[in-house]
Order: sequence, then structure tokens, then C-alpha cells
Amino acid sequence: MKRYDPNHAPQPAEWLELDEQERILLIERFHRHVREQVESPRAHAIVHAVVETQLAMDNPTTVRPTLTRLMSEGLDRHEAIHAIGSVLAEHMFQAISGSSTQEISNAAYAQALSKLTAASWRAL
Repeated sequence: MKRYDPNHAPQPAEWLELDEQERILLIERFHRHVREQVESPRAHAIVHAVVETQLAMDNPTTVRPTLTRLMSEGLDRHEAIHAIGSVLAEHMFQAISGSSTQEISNAAYAQALSKLTAASWRAL
């Protein structure tokens, strides 16, 4: 795989053949190319990579239907990846910081994804 475009799903086998660092570099290269300004390009690329890997592995199984639903609500694939990534990042932050009184699990992540809508993402 030579390049990454978040508006076109990478072939799962091809994506999974890359090591994590290669995935992150491809994502960083894409964002530099389109001049998308983000606060932390590395962190942004890492979250992108995790979401793409979840999609490629279909694990957890709630991520792919969430992506499809968000796209049917009007987000392009890239925006939907960002929306899912925002939920993932919040979930990871709570797990790392211990700041949540809620359960940190795949079930909690799935529940948060089920509440995510295109409208709620756009309102952020």
C-alpha cells in the first residue's frame, strides 16, 4: 500500500499487512498533503489508524455499522472516521486517566458509538 485516502476504504488484508508505524505514516502523509490542520498530527494519525484497524479486523463489530450509519446520515467516510475517532479518543482518555466512573469496556465503547450521530458530531 503506497497511499492512504480516508474517503476510500483500504483493502483489509493490505491494511493489516502494514505495521502500525507504516499505517500512521501513511495517514500523516495524507493529512499533510491535504493541509488539514490538527492540533497534534501524530495523535490524530494514531486515532485514525486505530479506527481503520478496527474496521479492517471488524473488531469490535460495532465500528463498521457505525461508520455505515454515519455515512448514511450525510458524513463522508473521512468525517465518519473522525467522529468514531472522537469517541475512541474519549474512551481511551477515560481508561488511561481513570477519570470515569463508568465502566471502560468494549460494551461501553459500543454504547457510546450507538449514541453517536452525524448531527451530534457536527455540533462539536
